[in-house]
This record gives sequence, structure tokens and C-alpha cells, in this order.
Amino acid sequence: MRLLLVRHGQTPSNLHHLLDTAAPGPGLTALGEAQAAALPEALAGEDIEALYASTLVRTQLTAAPLAVARGLGVLVRDGIREVAAGDLEMRPGRSPEGERYLRTVFAWAAGDTALRIPGGESGAEVLARYDAVVAEAAADGARTVAMVSHGAAIRMWTAARAGNVDVAYAAARPLENTGVVVLEGSPATGWNALTWEGATVEPAGEGGPAGEPLDPLAGPPDTAGRRGPAPEPPGGTGR
Repeated sequence: MRLLLVRHGQTPSNLHHLLDTAAPGPGLTALGEAQAAALPEALAGEDIEALYASTLVRTQLTAAPLAVARGLGVLVRDGIREVAAGDLEMRPGRSPEGERYLRTVFAWAAGDTALRIPGGESGAEVLARYDAVVAEAAADGARTVAMVSHGAAIRMWTAARAGNVDVAYAAARPLENTGVVVLEGSPATGWNALTWEGATVEPAGEGGPAGEPLDPLAGPPDTAGRRGPAPEPPGGTGR
């Protein structure tokens, strides 16, 4: 299966760099609406057979123009919503709280899935719900599936599940609004990322940036005891 993970269009909370993860969440800005309207042309080369969005309204608004252009219904699933910020909800992404959020998210991708965001989810819980939606899509037999989801969730899931994307690679590459990660594979055989916002991702074992070491973002210092350069903070057009 070819899997297109699409980040939603810009929201007001992106402009203010806020950890805004609760349902139903904000709508799109004027720019976000324009980004959504541009998706059908941007994905014109993709033979999309199924289209999913999360329970947060911004993904459904982003998916709507693509759904109309392709004559598809939008399958709304809670499993591909953003990683819940819990007690960090509505905190600035460019703050210690925002850094803790992303450090925890990328620690999950590195394997520390028992870690939990304060008042929020564990990595095991987030991966399980995201995996379930991907498995549903694969079981339905569509050859190309687009899922309109969220920046942290897409980057974490891809780093955890794609054999040629590690934590360092995903942490260094925030997704712009309506940015797309394209993967190929299946729940049974595993996944490989083909492109990240249009840039080719090197196959596993062939060097390149996907082969960078995992050490920069292993987990929050107070829980995993490991430190490294701060990840790109959530918020703005890049989160």
C-alpha cells in the first residue's frame, strides 16, 4: 500500500505556536484554507482510493477539497489525531513545556513507549491507535491511501514504523502545513518512507541523512535520563 500522511492546513494556534491538541480544535486560517484548496493539484499524480481525516476539525477542513476533487468520502478516525498534550495543552511550543512534549514524542519513536506526557497519553497508546487506522486502511484493500493528520503524530509514527527513518531524521524535519510524507509497505511487512515533503528518503542501509545516529532526541531528561539538542518546537507554520 502507498500511504500519504498529510499534515493539516494552518490554524490560528499554529500562528501563536501553541500546543493545541484537544477536540474539536480550531479551524483553518485564510492561508490554511488556501493550502487545503491547493492539495488536489499538489497530489494530482497520486491515484488516491481512500481518504481519512482525524476527529480534529482542521484535518477534515483540509481534506474537504481533495474529497470533492476525487469524489471520495472522508473517513473520520480518532486514531490519527494529534498526540494529546495533556497538562501541557495550550502551552507555547517554544517553551520548556513544548520541548518536553516533543522530546517525549521522539523518545517513543526510539522505543521508550511507556513514557507518558503529563496528564496525557503514553507512546504505546498513541502508536496503537495510529496503527489501528493504518491497519484498517490496508485491510480494505486500497492501493493508495491519504490520511490528513498532524505534525507530531506523523513524524513520530514514521520514525517508529519506517525502516529507513530514524528519530534524528524526523526530529530535524518539521512538516510544513499540508506537507506530505509518502510511505510504501504494509502492517505485515513493514514500511519504508519514499519522500518527505518531496525530498527522496534514502533506502535503509544506503547511507544519507536517514542513517544519522539516534542520540539527539532520546527522551526527556527527567524520565529517560538522556539529553541532546532541542527538537524543532511545535507551533507556527512548521508544526
